[in-house]
Amino acid sequence: MYKISLCMIVKNEEDTFERCLTSVHDLMDEIIIVDTGSTDKTIEIADKFKCKMFNFKWIDDFSAARNFAFSKASMDYILWLDADDVLLLEDRQKFKTLKENIDYSVDSYSMFYNYGFDKQGNITLNFRRNRLVKRKNNFLWNGVVHEYIDISGKIVNTDICITHKRIHDSGERNLQIYQSSIEKNKKLNTRDKYYYAKELFDHKFYNDAILRFKDFLNENDSWIENRISACRKISQCYYFMNQLQKCREFCFKTFEFNLPRAEECCQLGLTFLDEDKIDKAIFWYNIATQLKKPTDTWGYINNSDWTWRPHLQLCVCYYKMGDNDKAFEHNEIAAKYNSEHESIIYNTEFFKKLGYETKT
Repeated sequence: MYKISLCMIVKNEEDTFERCLTSVHDLMDEIIIVDTGSTDKTIEIADKFKCKMFNFKWIDDFSAARNFAFSKASMDYILWLDADDVLLLEDRQKFKTLKENIDYSVDSYSMFYNYGFDKQGNITLNFRRNRLVKRKNNFLWNGVVHEYIDISGKIVNTDICITHKRIHDSGERNLQIYQSSIEKNKKLNTRDKYYYAKELFDHKFYNDAILRFKDFLNENDSWIENRISACRKISQCYYFMNQLQKCREFCFKTFEFNLPRAEECCQLGLTFLDEDKIDKAIFWYNIATQLKKPTDTWGYINNSDWTWRPHLQLCVCYYKMGDNDKAFEHNEIAAKYNSEHESIIYNTEFFKKLGYETKT
């Protein structure tokens, strides 16, 4: 059986670190922890799990810290995690099975990253990442923020999921790192341009985000999934700025790169619903319900748009048109996906008062 090093970089992670290590420590043959300046109980927790500890001076560069951690690994493969990640029970078993059957001709095993969740615990955002990589290949991390491993060779996609259980967000840290780089006249590469624009979007600097995303789209070497996402973010910027025609323009632009996706169809439906053009809203929400969710993409998937959201919106549309039967039908479908969503619960109670009998 091939052996695995777990490599992590940490700083003041006492709220989540033990939970993470508890979920994986017995599956690892070595745990490398690189601390970048903790002042809480993080190191104490690492000692509890007999981790190999190293210190690294923080230089506003996540890749530098991760590459240092990788350099300390000594096993056949390296798994990387963040302190607020966990392996759930089902995925622990899948990982154990993978470890027992590793094919050494494989350079990297990818896994899903379940990253976003709603209040009911349903997955709202997930995507793939290279997670388990062959150590002797000396793969390197790239990017000061939103870093990635530059992988080549044979990649195998698994159905194992790493679950992100965030307690604290990054605040303005990532945005400040990018802005500091720009102030130092460091040129952003294509990928950094995308993620800098995304940070601006997340902080609601919509005009600046649009400019940066458009600059990114002018680069010829950009990944197609990031191009789709950039157009999606631009459309959302315009929506928040109440420029609905511009919003639609960039929804349609995503169709240049791949087949229509539910995220854009729901966004289009929303713009028409806001304008009370119900027939057009219904058209796009219906399209969203008919699409097959891609399973082979490494891009961002908003699961809500592929499941309950278009049905909830169709409920609203049909009710506005006076078709209560259709409205009830779509709320029932939405409830099959997400029975605890407050809007779906409200609608269910509303239709009960109208004499409809729920089957969910």
